[in-house]
Amino acid sequence: MENFVVSARKYRPTSFKSVIGQHSLTTTLKNAIQRKQLAQAYLFCGPRGVGKTTCARIFAKTINCLNPTPELEACNECESCKAFINQRSFNIHELDAASNSSVDGIRKLIEQVRIPPQIGKYSVYIIDEVHMLSQAAFNAFLKTLEEPPAHAIFILATTEKHKILPTILSRCQIYDFNRIKVEDTVKYLEFIAKEENVTYEVEGLNIIAQKADGAMRDALSIFDQVVSFSDNNITYQKVIENLNVLDFQYYFTLTEDFLKGDFANALRTFDELLSKGFDVQQFTSGMSDHLRNLLVCKDPQTAQILEVGAAIAERYIKFATECSVEFLIKALDVVNQADVTYRQSSNQRLHVELMLIRLCGLNQEKKK
Repeated sequence: MENFVVSARKYRPTSFKSVIGQHSLTTTLKNAIQRKQLAQAYLFCGPRGVGKTTCARIFAKTINCLNPTPELEACNECESCKAFINQRSFNIHELDAASNSSVDGIRKLIEQVRIPPQIGKYSVYIIDEVHMLSQAAFNAFLKTLEEPPAHAIFILATTEKHKILPTILSRCQIYDFNRIKVEDTVKYLEFIAKEENVTYEVEGLNIIAQKADGAMRDALSIFDQVVSFSDNNITYQKVIENLNVLDFQYYFTLTEDFLKGDFANALRTFDELLSKGFDVQQFTSGMSDHLRNLLVCKDPQTAQILEVGAAIAERYIKFATECSVEFLIKALDVVNQADVTYRQSSNQRLHVELMLIRLCGLNQEKKK
């Protein structure tokens, strides 16, 4: 039986140019390599699944490459690169701070730092989830981090920069990784779908990218899940069914009810959503996003920040012409207040139904 490799590992970037959504950071790292101005310690911080550890590995492989390309990428052919690819490199050491958070783990690392590399110029120490180190471990690490041997480079990666001591931060070059944009995620998912011979609808991939919330690893995990469910044919309907995501059509229908003041139909639609098992707070949060999307579509300049598929974006722009700015701002305020006070309510269904009735009354008040 053929071993299945998840997309997040199979399509993990192996060069700077293949890293998605972090162009400014990869350019800075390549320029530092070109000028031979390497710091002794780097701190890569940002949300989960955006490429921190991946960039640390690519950086470590590139600075030890014996024959780098003119584009400052690793050649993948020299002994150092082959050792890294085959996971037998003694130049690159990875430590998980979550399972080595004590002083003893750092002391072992400090002893290891003294040993020079066998091949290449640098010994690179990648410490993942560095915020998990204890206070004592951080203090034991300070002196080595400030004055390491010439051959040692530390790359610290974390999702929670605020938990790291200021004395550690002051000794590192800090790189803040961005959330990956929806359009970048969709392009990469399209590339993988073509490589895997998966047919797809762009609207479906767009929902996956939105669900991932800026994390490419999450997007690829969801992609694998949806491919299994849809039997290699990703459609919008199959994606929202598998991920239990509310169809945009419900929000458009409800908005029409708000404009007409038809609270009876709005309550019927809400009851239908509950019968399908949708979470009530997820519904109110989705309604906020929907009204916000309609509001940004009122102006062509702000319409560019809409993070939905092309077909749905056209529908938003068309529907926005039927809603006044005044109505949308008031509706957003009503939904936001309902969302804030939702958990305090003893009857949460009634709480949301009152929100829908208020929304249906906004246009009626104006008519009176």
